[in-house]
Amino acid sequence: MQAIILAAGMGKRLGEYTKQNTKCMVEVNGRKLIDRMLCQLSHLHLSRVVMVVGYEAQKLMDYVGNDYRGLKIEYVMNPVFDKTNNIYSLALAKDKLQVDDTLLIESDLIFDDEMLHKLVNHPFPNLALVAKYETWMDGTMVCIDADHHIVNFVTKAAFNYQNVDQYYKTVNIYKFSKAFSQQKYVPFLEAYCKAVGNNEYYENVLRIITFLNSQELKALPIENEKWYEIDDKQDLDIAEALFADEDHILKKYYGRFGGFWRFPKMLDFCYLVNPYFNESRIIDEMEANFRTLIAEYPSGMKVNTLLASKCWGVKEDYIVPGNGAAELIKALMEMLEGTIGVTRPTFEEYPNRTEADRLVTFVPENPDYRYSAADLMEYFGTHHADNLILINPDNPSGNFIPTADVLKLAEWCESVGTRLVVDESFVDFSEGYLHNSLLYDHILEAYPHMLVMKSISKSYGVPGIRLGILCSADTHIISGIKKKVSIWNINSFAEFFMQIFTKYEKEYLKACDKFIAERNDFEAQLRQIGFLRVMPSQANYFLCEILPPYNAHALVLKMLKQYNILTRDCSTKGGFDGKQYMRIAVRNHADNARLIAAFKEIENQQPS
Repeated sequence: MQAIILAAGMGKRLGEYTKQNTKCMVEVNGRKLIDRMLCQLSHLHLSRVVMVVGYEAQKLMDYVGNDYRGLKIEYVMNPVFDKTNNIYSLALAKDKLQVDDTLLIESDLIFDDEMLHKLVNHPFPNLALVAKYETWMDGTMVCIDADHHIVNFVTKAAFNYQNVDQYYKTVNIYKFSKAFSQQKYVPFLEAYCKAVGNNEYYENVLRIITFLNSQELKALPIENEKWYEIDDKQDLDIAEALFADEDHILKKYYGRFGGFWRFPKMLDFCYLVNPYFNESRIIDEMEANFRTLIAEYPSGMKVNTLLASKCWGVKEDYIVPGNGAAELIKALMEMLEGTIGVTRPTFEEYPNRTEADRLVTFVPENPDYRYSAADLMEYFGTHHADNLILINPDNPSGNFIPTADVLKLAEWCESVGTRLVVDESFVDFSEGYLHNSLLYDHILEAYPHMLVMKSISKSYGVPGIRLGILCSADTHIISGIKKKVSIWNINSFAEFFMQIFTKYEKEYLKACDKFIAERNDFEAQLRQIGFLRVMPSQANYFLCEILPPYNAHALVLKMLKQYNILTRDCSTKGGFDGKQYMRIAVRNHADNARLIAAFKEIENQQPS
């Protein structure tokens, strides 16, 4: 068996990365694609590798040479690489294609070693590696029957989003027998190039062969193996996360701060959202209006303030909507004067938005990081702060202070000249949530210097629309923040969400009730895991101490690499003093069960 690698393309979409090199010379995590691919091929006992080269060919040939770890390397030159497509590159190698069974591979791929072994060891002679369609995929799709015969190649023009559940993407790695190349593929290749031209794709020839009702080509679906096709800078970025080594993989994922739909097989137990309200019909209505919303400008602050006022029952002068709570936190922290009181461990977005020497930090002296309003009043009574940040429920501890006690704290803050900022982004997850919010005009007016922040992303399960609110009877600071943000700080989808939300408010309450029941069940399951010490929580996550001999970093790493589940290592957060902690989000029942199953499997293994 031999391999043919198509490596003539220019890779223009990779910009500066391919300005002076062909695509397979691009590095993923410091290793060139061609090095990785040839290393994988060198373990297959091939007779040779034929590389079809074109753009920056001499650099590639000089780099690879004629031998790679005992693997013979030959070259075919495509001198018109800038005027032709991959069908012509393969046509130039047609004589070599016919002399042996062949692995045909495109050079811009990165993939797990197992995929080649799976292909080579499969008894069927003519195979196309395929993967179930996912949103990131582009290019040739196929449909297959129950016996994995390819029954149709779906071109870009014929692609239909209504049929994606039937589609598989070609991985662009094939196995052709010598007989198939001689008797079917090459004759059709020659005829196709003569009739249609050279600026086409070699898959079109396979498409024609399938039209003949030939069952000579089968699909071999991959399962959990990783692969990626690197056509542009975003592809390169995603590939670096997928194939990062253990020392860098968590940084690659955590540093993205979201966008995890690009990794559809991964379960995200880091980001904290309601898993049930996005099942509501409100999403159906938003989807039905998608084309209108994306084509229209959103309203300005006046209209969006009115809508926010309608949704959360707060006077227009007391409320400002933001592009997520993050925008409002930034604007608020820039306006607050004096020292800032925080409790650690906590949500670091607030302290990160100010100078370290302005912080007055309280750390609860108990193993569960529980604290009460009385604890805060005692500490900040002797360590004065001009402003006090209260995350309630707190993140990551899940600590919750009942509403009556928060109001006592608010009253105390008014009496000592401290501005209280309450972030109640997670309050709708708490038991008795209908009575736990501070978003009422009479409460805001009773404590005129108090500010209440709420991230709509979290409790309503719609982080993609970026929506948050800040409320206070201090109209000076509310109007000041309205002036600081841009005129169109809310997009049309967030605006439309507020426009229609009240129609679905009962569904929201049902989703919150369903969530609380699921959290209680999930907590009981987590407490059965021997290496976890689970802290009580009124939020949509649990803070868990990782008990010896396990440690948080190794456990988080194993969950990602072995189970494709992303969890949060909190051990480096301020206030933990080097102890080992994970924060685990609460998702729906099926996802939670998958995480519990992974933990149980790990528990039955020896810790690494």
